[in-house]
Order: sequence, then C-alpha cells, then structure tokens
Amino acid sequence: MSDNEFWLVAVPGDPTPERSWSNLSERIKNHSDCYKFPIPELKVGTLDTLVSLSDQLAKLDPFIENVVRKMAHYMSDILDPEDRDNLHENLLVGPGKLPMENYVCRFSWDQAKFPLRQPLPGLVENISKMVSQVDSDLKQKSISFNTMRGNLQAIERKAVGNLMTRSLNGLVKPSDVVQSSEYLQTLLVVVPKPLYKEWHTTYESLAEMVVPRSTEMISEDQEFGLFTVTVFKKVVEEYKLHAREKRFAVREYEYDPQMIEAEKKEREKLERDLKRQFGPLMNWLKVNFSQSFSAWLHLKALRVFTESVLRYGLPVNFLSVVLKPHRKAQKKTEDALKDQYGYLDSKFVANEVDQIDLPGLGFNQVDYYPYVFFRMNVNVLEKK
Repeated sequence: MSDNEFWLVAVPGDPTPERSWSNLSERIKNHSDCYKFPIPELKVGTLDTLVSLSDQLAKLDPFIENVVRKMAHYMSDILDPEDRDNLHENLLVGPGKLPMENYVCRFSWDQAKFPLRQPLPGLVENISKMVSQVDSDLKQKSISFNTMRGNLQAIERKAVGNLMTRSLNGLVKPSDVVQSSEYLQTLLVVVPKPLYKEWHTTYESLAEMVVPRSTEMISEDQEFGLFTVTVFKKVVEEYKLHAREKRFAVREYEYDPQMIEAEKKEREKLERDLKRQFGPLMNWLKVNFSQSFSAWLHLKALRVFTESVLRYGLPVNFLSVVLKPHRKAQKKTEDALKDQYGYLDSKFVANEVDQIDLPGLGFNQVDYYPYVFFRMNVNVLEKK
C-alpha cells in the first residue's frame, strides 16, 4: 500500500449515518485516520440507470486518473531540475489551494460545478466532457511547447560535445580563416592530443601546395585540438585523404557570418518565446490540474453513492468516509472493518467469496469487500 493511498468506504447508516460514524471511527481509531466524506443526496433515477452508470464510472475513473497524472508529470517535465523539489507547491486543489491529501480529507461537494438538481447521468457526462477537453488541450499545448523546446535543444546540442561533433560556430573567428580567395582555402583539422607533435611535423607534407607555417591551434577540449591549415583549393581533397590516414579529421566547415548571426538570432528568439510561453502554460496546468483532480474526487463520490444505493437500497441511508490507514496498519484496519461489517455478506464471513460478476455491484473485482470500497492514490507522480 502506498503512503499516499486513501480508502473511500461506505457502510449502511444503521440506524443513522451519525451513529454509524461513532461506531466506525471508534472501532478503527488505533489503526487509521478517519474523515467524513459527505456526499449530498443526489437524484437516484432507476435501477437500470444505476447499473449502467456503475459500469460507466468504472471505465471513466482510470481515464481521469491518467489525465491528472499526465498533467502532474508534464509540470515536472517543463520545470527546471532545481525547481522540481517545489513541484508540490503547484499541485494544489480547489478554491482554497489545498494539497491533494487535505482536499480529499476535507471534501465538500461543489454545487456550482456539479448542480444537485442535475440527474446522475448528466453529472457524469459533464465530468467526462470537462476532463476530455482538458486532455485534448493538454496534447495541443504540449506539442506546441515541446516543438519549440526541441528546436532550442537541437541548437544547444550543436554547441556541446567534443571537437569532432560540435558546431564550430563561435570557435572560429574571421581572422582564423582565409576568406574570399580564388586560390586558397583554410581547412579546420581535429587532431587527437597524443598526435600534436606528429601534426606539427607532417601537416606541410600531407599534400603539395600547402602554405608553410600556416597552422595554428584555435580551440582545445579534453580529447582534441582544433588546428587551421591553409592549402590551395586544388589539393583540398588530396589533403583530406592523407590527413585521414594519419588520424587527423578535417571538419567540413565554411565560415559564414550571416549564417552564424541567423543562428544566434534564432536561438535568442526561441529562448524569448519559450520564456513567454512558460508562464501561461504553467498557470494553465495549475488551474486545470486543480479542476481535473477535483473532478476525479467528485467522480469517486459518484461511484461511492451509486454503489451504496445498489448495495444498501432505498431510501438512501449510508455513511461514507475517507480512511488513511497508519503505516503498516492496513491489515489491522481491514480486520476491524471485517469484524464490524462482515455480517453484510455471509459468504465474506465464511471466506467463501467466489468470483461472481453482477453488473454494477463490483463483485467481479479481485478484492471484494462486503461494504463499498474504493482506493485513491494521490501520489500522482508515481509511475504506474
């Protein structure tokens, strides 16, 4: 069991929800924190509607959870690594901007977003449409931001790595190369550090028509040095061939100040655009994470309500609570609930529960309980 897992439990209000609350909270107080999970009296509808809704809610629940998790992971992804330790400050829920754990424990039905006069199918449809729209918007916004970020990273990658792979823009100055010559061309040669001496003794003899004493090291990293050498254009290909035989690598490079300036401006523009988009994107993520998480908990409440009516019948009379078992007390909490409510199902008491499937009652779940039971893991950054 995750430290961030809550249990949503509903039991009969026998004889009243308040009496059930006293009995339940007293029974498990040594094993679990217990909070009321108040669900207003919703429009019940027909039995067929409830059965259909139960199946629909069971499918919608993991979809909404996935959207909530995607938003949290994307927030983490776009934050700078040094800011990720404070990510929880952005994962707040509701008008009171509560941490997720507090929001679950202090749940209050939002009548403004989910009017009580609306039938259950309408509430479910509204939640589904709202979260589906958030999911669609997230895809579009992330594609746009990721494309821009990818373009900037591609430019930045050119400026990293060793001298064999990185861009030479920024390393080569105009004075390092012969420009606008009809006959001469400056080559840029990457030489491994152990071969510096050999380079200096052989570079003039790798081809004819090499300008004497034309080599100069203009950059160096941990593995290589970047040297210039000026040759006549007619021997460039021959020089490359013989240089390669000596393990000297001639980089294909043409000094183009206009291209260098254009790349610099493109990088600066991408940096400005990313910075300009980051703020609004983070605000959108925070607002819609809050709304999606709230919708997820309201959907859980609808599941608890629907299953409780299907199990315990009409008139509506049940107690719904949020449990947070203490560390290593999950089994004791389960046993306390079993002792208190096992009578609701004689098969459960006799440990004879078979895998039967009655639509709407959740009996086909791997973990079956005689009371209404749902898990909710609010560690939205956990890999699933």
